[in-house]
Amino acid sequence: MAVDELQAIIQRCQILEESDFKGEDFNLFQVAGQKCLEDGYAAQLLEVIQNEKNKVIIKNMGWNLISPLVRCIFMYKQDDDKREHCLRILDQLAQLCNPKELFLGLLEQIEQTSGEQVCQTVLLLLQPLQTVLLKLQNKKAYSVGLSLAMIMNQLTPLPVPYTKQQIQEDKFGLCQCCNAVVDFAKPFVNEVVKNMEKSSEYNDMELKEELIKFCMKSLKYPLLTAQLEQFEGIEEHPFRLFATEIIDILWNIRELIPLVFLHHKGKSPHWENQEFEDIERKNSADSLACLSYLVFVQHFGIKCFPAVFSPSYLLLRNMTHIEVLLKRTEESMLSKGLDLLESNLLRMEDNSLLHHYLEFRDFINVPQDLVKIMTLCPMEHMRKKSLSILQLFIDKFDTKGKYTLFRCLLKTSNHAGVEGYIIKNIKDQIHLSLTKEYDNIWFTGHHLVSLLDLVLSLPEGAETDLLQNSDRIMASLNLLRYLVIKDCESDNQTGVWTALDKIQQNFLKPLRVGLNMSKAHYEAEIKNKKENRKEAHSSNTVCSVTVSGEKMPAMTTGMQLQVLHSALFTFDLIESVLARVEELIEVKIKAVMDENS
Repeated sequence: MAVDELQAIIQRCQILEESDFKGEDFNLFQVAGQKCLEDGYAAQLLEVIQNEKNKVIIKNMGWNLISPLVRCIFMYKQDDDKREHCLRILDQLAQLCNPKELFLGLLEQIEQTSGEQVCQTVLLLLQPLQTVLLKLQNKKAYSVGLSLAMIMNQLTPLPVPYTKQQIQEDKFGLCQCCNAVVDFAKPFVNEVVKNMEKSSEYNDMELKEELIKFCMKSLKYPLLTAQLEQFEGIEEHPFRLFATEIIDILWNIRELIPLVFLHHKGKSPHWENQEFEDIERKNSADSLACLSYLVFVQHFGIKCFPAVFSPSYLLLRNMTHIEVLLKRTEESMLSKGLDLLESNLLRMEDNSLLHHYLEFRDFINVPQDLVKIMTLCPMEHMRKKSLSILQLFIDKFDTKGKYTLFRCLLKTSNHAGVEGYIIKNIKDQIHLSLTKEYDNIWFTGHHLVSLLDLVLSLPEGAETDLLQNSDRIMASLNLLRYLVIKDCESDNQTGVWTALDKIQQNFLKPLRVGLNMSKAHYEAEIKNKKENRKEAHSSNTVCSVTVSGEKMPAMTTGMQLQVLHSALFTFDLIESVLARVEELIEVKIKAVMDENS
């Protein structure tokens, strides 16, 4: 019987000195104890462990029972007495075993778990692990750091619940586990705080550094991925609670403000392998970006900050984090980047952001990232939000800043729709310049003429793909029409009349030639399709067509004809505006000539 075997080993070891225990004794104790657990004799094993005479034996050998003990706990149902006995054994081992040996045994058990049992195992072993760590004398900070790192590494592969239903279900137990890990860390946070209060020159930085590492890892996972907006029907959002606790830890150990404003992240390990160093840098950037989102969007810990920072300074400090988030493709991270940028911009008044800020790389990169989201992101609500935030970003700059930004985006966007949108913004700025009393040198005179060189041109002259560039071309023509109507040749505030010959040479004439060629090409295509359809005696023949250099999906001849007619309609639209512009120019020039004659 298992209990008899265990009693025999116990009696043999009771007469030995602690130093006389041999490897064979450890093995026999482990086998007999495991058999007791597996055969359902947990109550008897508990009695053996609680016996004061066996204190030395349990101190040295008890940690070997951790693995079979955990297996048995998960095997029994919640209301089973045997499970309760096993839990009491675990508590006793935490009190009686050699802390160093039990610490390693508990960590090994956490490391070996996987899948759905990760959170169960972590939740089960957190309390005994905390008990053991509090008893450690040597290498305590290292052991705490190792424990937190091991736990977070085991949790990281688990999917983060995102929707309201997923959070309520908490399939893997991650929500519960995260907040339990914070409770696990609290005694060590309190220890650091207590030591800092004792001395203003707190020198024992090791434990503090380990806590910073834990917070940084928590910011990256799960908080960077988590949905942190308040859900209706969830009174206590688990990830919001977790975020609050992480912010509190950083505040209590006096690292919140340094992390937000100074980008300090503790002692960064030196990696000989460049790849590892790059990963460490990226992880740190993700964590700091999430921290800024928590503080400036969700307002966690915001009351801790002195209200002395200007909105432009806060935007400057956050632009690096915004850029990090906007370069991600995951919805949860991308939305955090957009929200962080929007919240910073909304604090500012229009026209208040000085053009000097565009000398910072981030202030050029971020609008370019917004353009990429607007044009490439598969999620429509993200594309729309990016567009509205880009406009918000433009609105905040002074006139020189707007001018510089427009030039940059026209040169880099490589998207006709975006270019058309920027040209419309340029038209709005010109209108403000012409209707306001004060002079605006950036959207009148020679500065505007220089900008018009970019706007009123065709990328490839007469051979430009007019269909693909139709948004830009229509916006350019509308701008030119506005300038010709609004600005008299005698005033020439915008400089458009001085640049008219150049505009005609680089834009209007090539556009006219391009339109004639394009219309002729598409009319010929339509004629060919109609003839082919007659020959095939069916409008359902499937074939392909190329539009704007791209091969369209297989379509019937009837469908292709619709596409071709649509293209012709676009050309007619461009031609009608072009004709109106040419007519206006001719009328204005004739009127001036009549005055001079």
